[in-house]
Amino acid sequence: MNFTTVMGGIELGCIFAILSLGLYIAFRILNLPDLTVDGSFVTGLAISSAFTLLGQPFLGLIFAIIGGALTGVFTGLLHTKLNMHAILAGILTMTGLYSINLHIMEDKPSLYLGGLPNIFDGLRNKVIINGYDYGMLIQLLIINTIIILALYLFLKTQIGMSLRATGDNEEMVRSSSVNTDLMKIMGFGICNGIVALSGCIYGQYTQTATVGVGTGMLVLGLANIIVGETLFKTRGIFNHLICIFLGAIVYRLILTYAFQLGLPTSDIKLFSAAVVILAIFIPSIKPRYEKWRKKNARD
Repeated sequence: MNFTTVMGGIELGCIFAILSLGLYIAFRILNLPDLTVDGSFVTGLAISSAFTLLGQPFLGLIFAIIGGALTGVFTGLLHTKLNMHAILAGILTMTGLYSINLHIMEDKPSLYLGGLPNIFDGLRNKVIINGYDYGMLIQLLIINTIIILALYLFLKTQIGMSLRATGDNEEMVRSSSVNTDLMKIMGFGICNGIVALSGCIYGQYTQTATVGVGTGMLVLGLANIIVGETLFKTRGIFNHLICIFLGAIVYRLILTYAFQLGLPTSDIKLFSAAVVILAIFIPSIKPRYEKWRKKNARD
């Protein structure tokens, strides 16, 4: 891989790290599966593209977060107030979002945003070292840093600890007069708001918006989380968030290398699923091996 390809992989890794940081709230804090993300990612992308066409990319970024959060809140309401399973609630919201996202994009399956104002314009062509423009990478690192710090500080607050406790032991938290339904709704909202931000930034980075790009984002985000947890075992919320960020970059570099070896782009979803399976399976080998070794030693 050449230097430009590696740097491109790192930049995309930073974008999808944001996706995984959002998923962390649902899958690791609340311990609930949220399939809404395949739709909310595109919601952020669609809203961002609509505002970009109006010449207001930064305003689009704000409304993308709000729009994504609302999709999560809706899923949370289905789950808590209508007693739907979290998976079914996510599927229903994701399905409905396909049409909504298409309408936001003026019923066009794809939009080209090249030549329009962009959130990366501030540092574009202003930090060039050895012929490579580091402007976008710097901005992406700043965004990830802000999100990681914001999540860490939030999860240390009383509300954040109530959110964490809801995922750990819902019955105990409910007996402490904490509204667990509200905690779940808020968690889904935060998750999908961050995911939508990732979609927004992805659209600004690629300068395109495609309504079908969200398919498989859930698996991709989980792959980032699991790779990070497998490679960088650690304790504590802050360290966990850093591991997710690093896992997203490592996984994207693995994908980039696989493409260089000739992996067809049509197989990216299959590759992502295989990585998740392996990342879950490999850590389970060690305790089994230790158990087998001790058994043989006794014999």
